[in-house]
Amino acid sequence: MSGSRPDHLTWRHRVMISLMAAVFVALGVRLVQIQVLDHGEYLIQATRTRLGAVDVPAPRGAILDATGYPLATSIDTFDVYIDRYLWRDRAKAFTAAGALARLLGTGADSLLTVGTASDSGDAIIQRDIAYAMGERVRTAELWGVHLVPSSVRVYPEGDIAGQLVGFVGRDHEGLWGIEADYDNVLRGRPGWISTERDPLGRPIAFGPRSERAPTDGGEVQLTIDRFMQAIVEQRLSEALEQYKAPSGSILVMDPRTGAILAMASRPTVNLSTIDLNDPNLSNLVRNRAVTDLYEPGSVFKTLTTAAALDMGKVTPDSTYDDTGAVEVGDYTIRNWDLIGHGVVDVRTYLQKSLNTGAVWLSDEIGARAFYDYAARFGIGEPTHVGLGGEAEGLMRTPDDPNWYPVDLATNSYGQGLATTPLQVLAAVSTFASEGMLMRPFIVSKVVTGDQVRVFQPVAVRQVVSPATARTMLALMRDVVEGVPYHGARVPGYSVAGKTGTTLVSIPTGYDLDTTIASFAGFIPYEAPAVSILVKIDQPGGGLNLGGEVAAPVFAKVALDIMNYLNVPPTKKPPAQVATP
Repeated sequence: MSGSRPDHLTWRHRVMISLMAAVFVALGVRLVQIQVLDHGEYLIQATRTRLGAVDVPAPRGAILDATGYPLATSIDTFDVYIDRYLWRDRAKAFTAAGALARLLGTGADSLLTVGTASDSGDAIIQRDIAYAMGERVRTAELWGVHLVPSSVRVYPEGDIAGQLVGFVGRDHEGLWGIEADYDNVLRGRPGWISTERDPLGRPIAFGPRSERAPTDGGEVQLTIDRFMQAIVEQRLSEALEQYKAPSGSILVMDPRTGAILAMASRPTVNLSTIDLNDPNLSNLVRNRAVTDLYEPGSVFKTLTTAAALDMGKVTPDSTYDDTGAVEVGDYTIRNWDLIGHGVVDVRTYLQKSLNTGAVWLSDEIGARAFYDYAARFGIGEPTHVGLGGEAEGLMRTPDDPNWYPVDLATNSYGQGLATTPLQVLAAVSTFASEGMLMRPFIVSKVVTGDQVRVFQPVAVRQVVSPATARTMLALMRDVVEGVPYHGARVPGYSVAGKTGTTLVSIPTGYDLDTTIASFAGFIPYEAPAVSILVKIDQPGGGLNLGGEVAAPVFAKVALDIMNYLNVPPTKKPPAQVATP
């Protein structure tokens, strides 16, 4: 034997011992993490496993019209489930399926097929059954059948204002419109029901039970009047059919406050028959009155004229010599009728809607002042109405490297810039509110719990002087009342307004075969109760001018609203000539 101590551990043994030691250290660290550091989190998870919790959706708050009538509200319902584990007892499952089928009006065989497709988990049978039906199912105490409280959205006024009101998805969240924009107000806080369960997830009889009741969602009241909304939707649908137009919008506003009384666009969505998988859905739910930009055309001449009057550059009697065309750099700008009208005053230029007159006024105003006034009218910025997707608008100014002097000329009669219908109506409405730009608003009140938030009218800024506003209102009255057979005339009432016709913009310039016809105006002139904008896109059938298409639609809407509001006529009926 050697005198040295034999080494009984080979290098392989040492490696194995080291690995085992490392494993035990890792296990120890993990146990410390689970039992000490993360003890609270795992205790919660274990409790959740033992105490199964079911979410109880909160009743969603109602969306009301200006009179307090619900446009969208929720009713309590139940979702019906089958416990597949319990339905492993086929005899009891067969009896329960027959009874449930009789209650729900469905087939027992289909219930058995779904309820016995596997031996575990819950199977949804039917969603949103009526509350009374749910109570009958609950009272029946069917084996393996349980209910979960839910709610469903209903629309008492049918499909009106579908784009504006919006829709609620299966997850009880708003998808568009007020339902989406005010989802945090409407949805409320869900509750829960917690019961002790066995390892298979089944409730333990007589086990502990706790619950938190859901908190109802808040109410959102709109400035929309459901009767006016129905009027504009009907008239808009009729107009699109009559003029063979693919789309259009009508807005009604209280010019003194900015409250939007009606807002309709076509095409639109039908809330009662909606298909969320429709590939064209995004086009149907788009609220074109706030999302779509267009060149406003000659309606914009009212803003140009107001700026010139407010600066003292002209009066209604100031004149210029209209030759039918004007040269701006290398461009020739012509009147829409290609005619020269000789010496023309401001009133006549507006009545005849002469492009040369707008160019004349823009030269008098000057580029810097012109765009300053346009910005003060709210052109090129959102109205902050509070609706999602609102567009800002487009307007080049002399500070833009792509701006040219011809832009001033074309902008003066509403081409070469882009606005939304709501921006245009808000701007024009300043003439009926003493020159003050009022912020459009569509929500008047929000009620959450015991808190009530009321939205008051907001005066944005004084755009033109009250005297200028009154002058413009009178000029716009002369545009309608001073032109024989004007399409916007309303029997018994004086109307103030202005037509607009513009070509449709395309990537290469303008489509010379299509137009956008519009009219913006007030009724009655003496004390405007409402301001109205009508916009019809790409009318067909041989009529394409604002005076031919949009003005008559305005007249129908205006008369309907005057009758609804019981506004007395402001004009005496023509004297009757006695017959011998």
